[in-house]
Amino acid sequence: QVQLVESGGGLVQAGGSLRLSCAASGNIVSINSMGWYRQAPGQQRGLVAVITNGGTINYADSVKGRFTISRDNAKNTVYLQMNSLQPEDTAVYYCAAKRITSIVYNYWGQGTQVTVSS
Repeated sequence: QVQLVESGGGLVQAGGSLRLSCAASGNIVSINSMGWYRQAPGQQRGLVAVITNGGTINYADSVKGRFTISRDNAKNTVYLQMNSLQPEDTAVYYCAAKRITSIVYNYWGQGTQVTVSS
């Protein structure tokens, strides 16, 4: 099994910044991609940003130019730097991971709340 522990959520004013962290532990040998999804009230969970072990990155169009994903392979940790936050970024942010043998992200953290006030 894989455990994902997020930190860094909170309340921020519009235009502000937050940095999320997600540390992976357990059986992570074949984990090849980690990233972030988010779910706002009444909406489905959707992609924010993901990064592979090789450094390939994919962002949702809505966060391009504002959010930056990075990872520290030595610490098995992925980060999400969020700048120019807007009220529409308010959501629960979930860390996600998948193995190289999997198409879908099937390991999830508990989620961390990000609230952006106008």
